[in-house]
Amino acid sequence: MLNKRKLIFLLALLGIAGGVYMYRESAHDNKTAPQSAENHGHGDADEHGHGKEHKDDHAEGGEHGHGDKDEHAHAPEAKGADEHGHDHEEAKPADEHGHGGHGEEGGHAEESKISDTAAKNLNIEVMEASSGKVQETVSVSGRVTLNQNTTAQVKARFPGIIRSVVKEPGEMVKAGDTLATVESNDSLQVYAVKSPVSGTIITRNANVGELAADAPLFVVADLGKLWAELFIFSKDGEKLKAGQKVHIQCLDDNINTESTIALVLPTAEASSQTVVARAVIENDDNHWRSGMNIRADVVLTEKEVPLVVKTEAIQRMEGNNVVFVQEEGGVYKAQPVELGASDATWTEIKSGLNAGQHYVAKNSFVVKADIGKAGAEHEH
Repeated sequence: MLNKRKLIFLLALLGIAGGVYMYRESAHDNKTAPQSAENHGHGDADEHGHGKEHKDDHAEGGEHGHGDKDEHAHAPEAKGADEHGHDHEEAKPADEHGHGGHGEEGGHAEESKISDTAAKNLNIEVMEASSGKVQETVSVSGRVTLNQNTTAQVKARFPGIIRSVVKEPGEMVKAGDTLATVESNDSLQVYAVKSPVSGTIITRNANVGELAADAPLFVVADLGKLWAELFIFSKDGEKLKAGQKVHIQCLDDNINTESTIALVLPTAEASSQTVVARAVIENDDNHWRSGMNIRADVVLTEKEVPLVVKTEAIQRMEGNNVVFVQEEGGVYKAQPVELGASDATWTEIKSGLNAGQHYVAKNSFVVKADIGKAGAEHEH
């Protein structure tokens, strides 16, 4: 009787174990079946027309992989998907600043879109490429000095005591105006000290009661014409001659002018071994002052070339010299160019640009920065 009970107990245990096993197998089948359908897109009839025969083919051929295309491959014309059925995000159109979408290679186009209003606010100026002159120049440093041909150091004619001073530094005087009076030691007569030139009183060394002797009492200068003294290294001294054009730029202020070399001194300065060249600065508006530091570009030669652009228009991008060409719709495109002769104002273009094309002549760095910003956004 005991053995019969044990047998019944064992049979019950086996039945319970079998039920658990069947439950787990059923759960596993239910879990994997949807994944397979999702991965392969196989149903009784999917949207591509794959029917039961398609299912049977895969049953015979094994697991469907991403190898060579089979007869059931998705059509490559399907928008937004490749031959493996992988979705791709479409390229985004250019935004309001001209940031274009990705190109075929995944890189961004080297262009920017800037509205006319924004371009005006950013002081972007556009010019038409055309022929022009390019100069060969020598750049030198220098300073502004008084024009000694129109500057007078006013002295007393006879030694004596200064009795009065009637003019102050900064005052304008005419030739013949009295500047001070002096009582002569010999005759005890008071005589007037007069200005020999018209101009501005630069310095005054006269005070009432002092002795007037050999030292100048006043310095009067015509500030309408100043000198630019240029310091030229000996190796360039032979290249400079009287009559050559010179562009003069103040280093301390945003002013510039043009002049010509008046003379080149025949001797070199001993300590610096530089030669001094001199040019006259017309200063009718009184913007130039004696003592200013300057830079000057002396023109050695000048030639006409078929195509030039403003030198400040040229930028460097990805190892190339480029100018930004203006196209329709406010689009500015980076155009690689080959450069020729160049000076501070104009640069010759040998290739990459045609006469008549419009390019950014001023503030081209703004367009470069906008393209760089677009590229940074696309990388992210």
